[in-house]
Amino acid sequence: MNDEVVITETKYFSRNLRIATLASLLTDISSEMVVYLLPIFLASILKAPIAFIGLIEGTAETIASFAKLFSGYLSDRIGARKGLVILGYSLSTFAKPFLLIASTWQMVFGIRLVDRLGKGIRTAPRDALIADSVPSEQRGAAFGYHRAGDTLGAFIGISIVLAIIWLTQQQNALLTIETFRTVLLVSIIPGVLAVIALVFGINEIKPTAHATAPILSLRNFDYRFKFLLIIIAIFTLGNSADSFIVLRAQERGATIFETMLMVLAFNGIYALLSQPLGKLSDRLSRRTIILIGWLIYALVYFGLAVSQTPWQVGLLWAIYGVYYAFTEGALKAYVADIAPLEMRGTAYGLLNATIGLFALPSSFIMGLLWQWQGAWLAFMIGGILALLASLMLLWLLIKA
Repeated sequence: MNDEVVITETKYFSRNLRIATLASLLTDISSEMVVYLLPIFLASILKAPIAFIGLIEGTAETIASFAKLFSGYLSDRIGARKGLVILGYSLSTFAKPFLLIASTWQMVFGIRLVDRLGKGIRTAPRDALIADSVPSEQRGAAFGYHRAGDTLGAFIGISIVLAIIWLTQQQNALLTIETFRTVLLVSIIPGVLAVIALVFGINEIKPTAHATAPILSLRNFDYRFKFLLIIIAIFTLGNSADSFIVLRAQERGATIFETMLMVLAFNGIYALLSQPLGKLSDRLSRRTIILIGWLIYALVYFGLAVSQTPWQVGLLWAIYGVYYAFTEGALKAYVADIAPLEMRGTAYGLLNATIGLFALPSSFIMGLLWQWQGAWLAFMIGGILALLASLMLLWLLIKA
């Protein structure tokens, strides 16, 4: 049903996959240099309340996810994906330099919204383009390869941040404005290179023409996709922004340098395991792979709830990378497996819109719970919701 696109290369290591992975690697070098410092910048320099940090992250991800819905649908409707991918990457690259002049958390809020809007525009068409470019039996390996490259970029970006921190403030526990601005300036370069790679490297793949234009509706999807969206909604409600793990490390006494080392370990593990676990999902049930990842997530959140020392947070953060490696590639491959070809971009858009719809209350509630009862309750509720989603996914696995 889903393999009507003519694949010009028999191996998953296609040109489009290579260029998309290179662009993601460069973009993640750029974005990950900033994203983990941003909550610290907001909390320690701009003095933003924790609840508002959750509001910023949740709203930004919600905007991105609804943009994914409409850009994915539009890419199906017009039968073209490359232009939307380039537009999205360009918008994020354009937004980042404005953080250099941000002096209030409200300004950061606006800049973050534009950056995430760019991510929203590019993600669903890019994922659909990758799925269009590889054989169905190798989708897990292809998406795992893409996630590995994406996360390798994060690893490189965090390594650069560590070098800048060491050179500018060494073991100073607090982030300085000079360090933050230096990181921002350096981060602009790989973002521009990513856009150039896409403009000159990616090839458009036209989906097979259909008698009727696709519509933005769940009507043409089967029960597996619809039930998956319900499960994803429940999981996402407990899946708050990773910025809260940064704040947990700081709360438990980690310096800014130690916190970035934890992020480095997380991304290193994520990058190393993404491709082999993606390939594993081609041989085993993708739902089984996702289920294992969600159970790991629940254990990590329960651990963060009771963690007392920086090394405990660091160990849990490293294990958190295993959760990502299990789930990210397998979930995207599973959506391609069960969505009709002509609705593939829309399917990725609906998936991400569901995530975005629940990302806003998730992060905002996390911030409120943190201020009300402390981090332990916020992380504990996240773990419980992940267990509930896992049980529902297990039911879908047994039923199928």
